[in-house]
Amino acid sequence: MIENVARGQQVFTSNAFLVTGERTVLVDAGSEFDAPGEIRDRDAALDAVVLTHTHPDHVGNTAALVDAFDCDVWGFDPDHELVDRAIADGDAVQLGDHSYEALHTPGHKDDHLCLYAASAEILLAGDLVFANGSFGRTDLPEGDREVLIDSIEYLRDTVSPELAEMHTGHGPSVSDDPYDHIETALRAAKF
Repeated sequence: MIENVARGQQVFTSNAFLVTGERTVLVDAGSEFDAPGEIRDRDAALDAVVLTHTHPDHVGNTAALVDAFDCDVWGFDPDHELVDRAIADGDAVQLGDHSYEALHTPGHKDDHLCLYAASAEILLAGDLVFANGSFGRTDLPEGDREVLIDSIEYLRDTVSPELAEMHTGHGPSVSDDPYDHIETALRAAKF
């Protein structure tokens, strides 16, 4: 099961997806809300926090989560102060009951990852692409529009057209033809 524990928060935060099952993981820590309390309210305990990237709105609650659950933090950049364990492009990462392939997708930020479970057709897209063909900003440090376009192409070529769910770093999740939303984001980013 995947649930956004940041849903309804009226603060500067990303979505924060609690993935429960065999291995309970929070994908992105969010910021400026009581993430440990939200997880405890769901009778869960974390095995790890996995970061799609290290922008402040995605990592602000990380220290509180580590303190509350004594869990490791996984991310692309092992040199980042918050990351305990590196995830490289192509690595398999267990989230809930499924194995996800890590896809290194820079362009919004150099350490950006998407996570794709081919067996369940689920994508955690971070800030690469969003619902309705939106895509990540490239006007922040490390942002690069051409690199972002390459990353969206990599994502489109990796995930199946049968993709069932796409959970994004901001805004709503998509369960109605999410592959089309990726293709629309690619066209928009190229425009």
